Order: sequence, then structure tokens, then C-alpha cells
Amino acid sequence: MQLNSIKPAEGAKRARRRVGRGIGSGLGKTAGRGHKGQKSRAGGFHKVGFEGGQMPLHRRLPKRGFKSAQAKYNAEVTLHELQALGADEVDLLTLKQAGLVGELVKHVKVIKSGELSKKVTLKGIGATAGAKAAIEAAGGSLA
Repeated sequence: MQLNSIKPAEGAKRARRRVGRGIGSGLGKTAGRGHKGQKSRAGGFHKVGFEGGQMPLHRRLPKRGFKSAQAKYNAEVTLHELQALGADEVDLLTLKQAGLVGELVKHVKVIKSGELSKKVTLKGIGATAGAKAAIEAAGGSLA
């Protein structure tokens, strides 16, 4: 096989449809665009969601919800994840290296989900009231 002898598979390439080239082609006269109207004309089209002047659906529906710009900087860690981590001292860098929080995260909070049976010291990390009680019950502390 040589590069100059390579051809596409049989039937893979089809000639593009040439419209408006006479009655015998089957696509003469209106060239498949129908009669009159905006869609029949050159350059005659409208933006996505346009409903002919009727108030579009995306404007008829009420606005709802809010997405905080700060969400990407905040993260949660569960007691179960702390247990699996296996570190005695846990800080933000430790959690990032373990892949428990994202690289952009600046504030982490421990939430009470799962069990914690080993002593863990948190440095620069917050905790909910329930999580704090569980950490202290296991002999750990928040610094």
C-alpha cells in the first residue's frame, strides 16, 4: 500500500446536493424551500428560541435559583473520609494531596456522616457541632 493509492471506502463519499439546477434534478424552482416565508429567503432566519414575536419560553418561565460564585472555594469532608484517610494530623494540604477536596478549595468543613474511631487533629479546618463532638469523643481535637 502506498499513500498515493489510498482511497475512501466504497459509498463513504457522496456528492453534495445541488439545488436549484432545473426541473429535471427534482430540486429545481424553489429548491426544496417551499413557497414564500422567512425560511424560503436568502439570509432569512432567526435566532434560536425565537417564536415569531411571541414571548419566548425562556422568558415566560420565572427565574429560579442561585449559584454561588464562592461554592468552588468551599468543600465538605465526612468523618468516614477522615477515618479512611489514616492521618493523625489533617490540614488543607493533606486533604488536597489525598484528593478529598479540589485544588481551588480554601475553606473545608468536617460534617458528621459516618463513624470515627481514631484520634485525629484538625488544623485550620472547621467542623459542625456534631462532627466536633464525634472527633473529641474519639480523642481528637480541633486546632
